[in-house]
Amino acid sequence: MTSSPFRFSAAVAVSFAVCLFSNVLTAHASADASPAAVAYNGPAYTIAIIKFANKTPSKVLGIGEAATSILRTQLKAAGLEPVDVTEDAQREQDELIKLQQTGAIKTGTKNAAEGFESVDYRIQGAVTSYSEVEEGSDMLFYQKKTQVARVGVDYALIDIATGVSLLAESGDGEWRKETGGALGFGSRSTADGGLRDGALRDALNKALAKMIDKLNSTPFQASILLVENQTALIKAGDKSRLKPGTKLAVYRRGQDLIDPETGRSLGKREKMIGEVTLTGHQNDRVSETQITFGSGFQAGDMVRVIKP
Repeated sequence: MTSSPFRFSAAVAVSFAVCLFSNVLTAHASADASPAAVAYNGPAYTIAIIKFANKTPSKVLGIGEAATSILRTQLKAAGLEPVDVTEDAQREQDELIKLQQTGAIKTGTKNAAEGFESVDYRIQGAVTSYSEVEEGSDMLFYQKKTQVARVGVDYALIDIATGVSLLAESGDGEWRKETGGALGFGSRSTADGGLRDGALRDALNKALAKMIDKLNSTPFQASILLVENQTALIKAGDKSRLKPGTKLAVYRRGQDLIDPETGRSLGKREKMIGEVTLTGHQNDRVSETQITFGSGFQAGDMVRVIKP
């Protein structure tokens, strides 16, 4: 018994349709997947973002701006507060810090090393490489192609108050998108901005995970704002996410420790002079503490969480 041409054609059509449908689903799943968000439960620090430089050999249009925008979104989703700072403003700040540390100008009432108002850390970096390649294979009735985007980034997390880099590393990211079509009907892959952004999200998500690990391992510190009898008000507040009963050591900062080779400050000499215990928050930036031991505290002294 032989099959009719009609039955054979119908079987081919069904197989053809299944292949196409399978291809469309694969492309959709690949394009919609995204890296898992990074969770952060520490103090709600304000992070300044300097626009990422575009150091790709081919100067890929808009990639620095895209990296900055994606990182801003990721920081917000992680529970941190991102703010944009221009390169010129940061350059002026760095120059003022350098002049004050070398003694070229006096510190006065405002120390430049204390940073921009309400900013705790800054992130700066560059996109150093970007490439797209296409991988393909021919099946019985259709073609399958995979577009692959790869990106490289440099990044640094810097303490605004000291200018010290807490983290400075390089990383990379990759994003894949599958497309397909019937043989003879074409499966041409066109330029897709989602590829670039997917690779950037992957790279920056990995970078943010490392930065958050660093922030989590760095004890919270702040300055004393006012001392009244046995009460000390500190710059912390609800955003610090510190709980009542938290103990903080009090430090008196001394002279700058200057690197004789560079002339730049490596920090300040510190002496522990006492301890306070958090009693409550007045608002999102100010907290109240009770002095548990020590005396002579004054505005500008530093407090740092004592880890159990």
